[in-house]
Amino acid sequence: MATIQQLVGRWRLVESKGFDEYMKELDVGMALRKMGDVAKPECIITFDGKILTLKLESTFKTAQFSCNLGEEFEETTADGRKTQTVCNFVNGALIQHQQWDGKESTITRRLEGGKMVVECVMNSVTCTRIYEKVE
Repeated sequence: MATIQQLVGRWRLVESKGFDEYMKELDVGMALRKMGDVAKPECIITFDGKILTLKLESTFKTAQFSCNLGEEFEETTADGRKTQTVCNFVNGALIQHQQWDGKESTITRRLEGGKMVVECVMNSVTCTRIYEKVE
C-alpha cells in the first residue's frame, strides 16, 4: 500500500477519460470546459508531515491549496467554485472531498503501477485521469 510520501512530487497528465462529462456535472461553462479538455496540467504534491500542498499548473490556469489532513478548509477550485473541502489519506489513497451549494464531489488520488490515478466522482459521473511522475 502506498504512503503519502510516494505521492509527493511533480506529475504530468498523460491520459484522461470522461473529464468533459465530469465538468458538465460540475456546471462548468462550455468555454472553460474546452480549455480544460486541452490542458495537460502538472500536479505538484508536497507534504511536510503536517501540511499537504497540492498545485495544478497548466498553460491556462494554476490552482493551489494547502491544508492539514482531516481538517476542513475553504478551497477555490480551478473553475472558480468555493468549496468546503477536507483531505484524508486512507488505505494508500489521498481523498479530497468537496462540498458546495448542496452538491459534493470526491477526488481520489492513488498509485497504480508507478502512475498516479486520479478518479473524480460527482453523482453518477466518474472521470479518470492518469499522471506519470516527472521528478
